[in-house]
Amino acid sequence: MKKIFIFSMLISLALICSCGKQDSTAEQQLAQRKVELDTRENALAERESALDAREKALAVREKALTEREKAIANMQKIPDNPSESKAETDSRIQQLPPGLRGLVPDSSRAASAKAEKDTATQERLAQRQRSLEQLQSQRQRKFEAMQKWQSSGGAVSPAAQGASPTPSPGVEATSPMPR
Repeated sequence: MKKIFIFSMLISLALICSCGKQDSTAEQQLAQRKVELDTRENALAERESALDAREKALAVREKALTEREKAIANMQKIPDNPSESKAETDSRIQQLPPGLRGLVPDSSRAASAKAEKDTATQERLAQRQRSLEQLQSQRQRKFEAMQKWQSSGGAVSPAAQGASPTPSPGVEATSPMPR
């Protein structure tokens, strides 16, 4: 009986020891997984902070861009009514002293000068176009005359000479004949 009792005590002790070892390895694995999870969380937090910084920088750039566009739009604002802008310009000119009024160009004179300049430019352009057309037609006539002259047999082209089936007599005299 003593032997059975000792034997059962040894078996139970062995079971307890093996369970303790399994618990310690499980705890080590759990600790390792916690460390890995912590590093992943830290990396994620860093990415989020970098993303937040980029979003803030983008918001600042967008705000600056919209302000710049507004400033450009205000500078280039076209008056709604051209007659109002002309009346405003005329009233400002009337406020100038008489000596300075003469220095301001008259809009009607400026418009007529621009119209004259435009017509002169159009005339020069038309003249150039006509001379270009004349030059092209002259070249076409010369080309057609050359083709007519060549086709009538006035000149034989080198390609036509090389394509002739009969060999020249000088070639026949110098070629060796088989005996």
